[in-house]
Amino acid sequence: MSSNRPYLLKAFYDWILDNECTPYIVVEADMPHVAVPQQTVKDGQVVLNISPSAVQMFQMDKQQITFSARFGGVPFEVYIPIYAISAIYARENGAGTMFPPEEFELEDVDLDDDNTPHISAVESDIEEPKVDVSKDDKKPKKGSHLSIVK
Repeated sequence: MSSNRPYLLKAFYDWILDNECTPYIVVEADMPHVAVPQQTVKDGQVVLNISPSAVQMFQMDKQQITFSARFGGVPFEVYIPIYAISAIYARENGAGTMFPPEEFELEDVDLDDDNTPHISAVESDIEEPKVDVSKDDKKPKKGSHLSIVK
């Protein structure tokens, strides 16, 4: 069977927005084909606000999330393969879910002619990361407000 991660990610994203909360994702920034500003990466991860008010040209499909945002006032086109997302949660209350590491196929990534991830996005603003999730055990570090909803 195919991965359920893109379906769960979309469902949690919609649920968080429907409840008037702010969706944040935790991204494993050191995974192949991830394109995020390196100054936002801490311990190999980055937490991104993906609310409609924070990003522009947001697109989510079964392989990737793409959008454009401003980081420190500088526009950046973000490309995140679904396999690189380790959690999604609501900023206001931490409700969300974490995803276990899974196998991925690099040939499934949508690449341009020059072998870079295909990105289609424009400018916007994004908030600074606020949650740190341990890369080793995928559990929130002490002091994190991330909670798991099953």
